[in-house]
Amino acid sequence: MSIRLNLMDETFQSLQAKGKKALIPFLTVGDPDLDTSIEIIRELEKAGADVIELGVPYSDPLADGPVIQRASERALKQHITIRTCMETAKRARAAGVKLPFVLFTYYNPVLQTGLDTFFDLLVDHDISGMIIPDLPIEESAQIREYADRANIHLIPLVAPTSKTRIENIVSNARGFVYCVSSLGVTGERASFHQEIDEFIASVKSYTNLPVAIGFGISSREQVERFSKICDGVVVGSAIVREIENTIPLLSNPDTKEQGLLQIRQFVAQLKV
Repeated sequence: MSIRLNLMDETFQSLQAKGKKALIPFLTVGDPDLDTSIEIIRELEKAGADVIELGVPYSDPLADGPVIQRASERALKQHITIRTCMETAKRARAAGVKLPFVLFTYYNPVLQTGLDTFFDLLVDHDISGMIIPDLPIEESAQIREYADRANIHLIPLVAPTSKTRIENIVSNARGFVYCVSSLGVTGERASFHQEIDEFIASVKSYTNLPVAIGFGISSREQVERFSKICDGVVVGSAIVREIENTIPLLSNPDTKEQGLLQIRQFVAQLKV
């Protein structure tokens, strides 16, 4: 019996057949609260998102800049856990969301959950992939074995380092390759290093998988610029900041729809 394609693969294949590029928004689950997160996910899909990264709030987010750190702090006050985030994916699916989900989590919550339980939950909650930013390639073999058995994609982060290391990371990739636009934490940036195009070309030379770029992309101009050389663009901090800015609207039942519309319009203008 042939294994059904992972939903993420189906999405990228469909986009590539149409000559389109993926818009991949990130949000911190539970910011400002769980029910609102599900409503925001629905708005992101309406705005043209193709894949959504569900960020698990973490108390020591080493890869995240101040905007996402603040979102994590707000979500943790809601007692959000890695299991809650997966349940949110299932609830969003029940609310009609069709696009694939990627769980963005640090490694400690995975270990605390236990690998068998973690992958059972990913499958049960219809999550297509995961990103674990603090799991180095040298320590990822066991996770990759579990992931391949479950047909869940472990998506690697690739930074501008040596070509040997890039080739090593990319050779084990699944789903898509996530290129980090610059070294350091996440956060909006006005400019990117001069060798970024060469870096992307180098990554593409080692894989036939879709290549996406993230960390710091915050404007339509930047999305347009990178869509010319990548198969997808991840926007995180700029969207999380927009959510943060609309919390006064989202927290008032009389203005909640206005807040959700504001988020949708912000993301829609990023879509190229």
